[in-house]
Amino acid sequence: MTGEANGTGRWGGDVEAARRLGEARRRIESEIGKVIIGQQAVIEQTLICLLAHGHGLLVGVPGLAKTLLINTIARVLELSFNRVQFTPDLMPSDITGTEIIDEDEETRRRCFRFVPGPVFANVILADEINRTPPKTQAALLQAMQEYKVTVSGRTYDLLAPFFVLATQNPIELEGTYPLPEAQLDRFMFSIHVGYPSLDEEREIVKSTTSAYVPELTRVLSAEDIGALQALVRRVPVADEVLDFAVRLASATRPDSPHAPEFIRNWVSWGAGPRASQYLILGAKTRALLDGRYTPSLDDVRAIAQPVLRHRIVANFTAEAENVRAPDIVERLLKEL
Repeated sequence: MTGEANGTGRWGGDVEAARRLGEARRRIESEIGKVIIGQQAVIEQTLICLLAHGHGLLVGVPGLAKTLLINTIARVLELSFNRVQFTPDLMPSDITGTEIIDEDEETRRRCFRFVPGPVFANVILADEINRTPPKTQAALLQAMQEYKVTVSGRTYDLLAPFFVLATQNPIELEGTYPLPEAQLDRFMFSIHVGYPSLDEEREIVKSTTSAYVPELTRVLSAEDIGALQALVRRVPVADEVLDFAVRLASATRPDSPHAPEFIRNWVSWGAGPRASQYLILGAKTRALLDGRYTPSLDDVRAIAQPVLRHRIVANFTAEAENVRAPDIVERLLKEL
């Protein structure tokens, strides 16, 4: 199959596209590095989410440049970007758009005209998504799942590629509406944004308190992203890797015959089949970004935490023993 036929276009055939993506990854990280100091794991996981056609949930305290990171990635990839600040009074129409009464200047006839909301962009930053009521959360999550919105009985397709990154503050719970597990499952990755190291923070302070204004160079376009998302689906996977991903997800379920004893003791609900799918898609994408043509077991292990930690519901026994979902995933990886 030629590059034109399979959708990679100017990237050439699949093998050539995979090689060039590895090169593009280094250029992307170099451009992002002009603005963002450190956070290499966060940048990698965000790129994996985007190219795997998933969505990400960024969890971190305020002031860690989450918004700046997403805006920078959108600029480097020449994607349209909208930021929505989620508040308790936000309505679904504030996200999806609404119809207004408009008057034709010539005929003076009145009709309804649809005004698109901020969801009509390539990259959406849903800032503090847990601060808005479930009805408004559901409006965004429906768009994430179906890549379209319905207003007054009419359906509108969203832009392609469509990528949502939602943020949550893990330390402030007053006045929030935590996402139910069924809605958390819509996110491919739960990306934890941690504090910078001492050297990184020194560089951050030095660059952000000076007159330095970085100039970013575009690396990929929206068309390129779409072609690479299709390429990810065509990456071959060894049966050994596929079986490991399925066994890993299955082992998180306390009623599974493959679950270790500590899972039965600590877990109320485990990850569903969507986790298995994301483990494989994420492993494929990670391999491509690394310039490799097929994923390994190490690729599955590397993305197991962001895929699984928000899909495991720990029980009261685990909470009493101060055991969290990431601890459970870490132990599971060691035992498997």
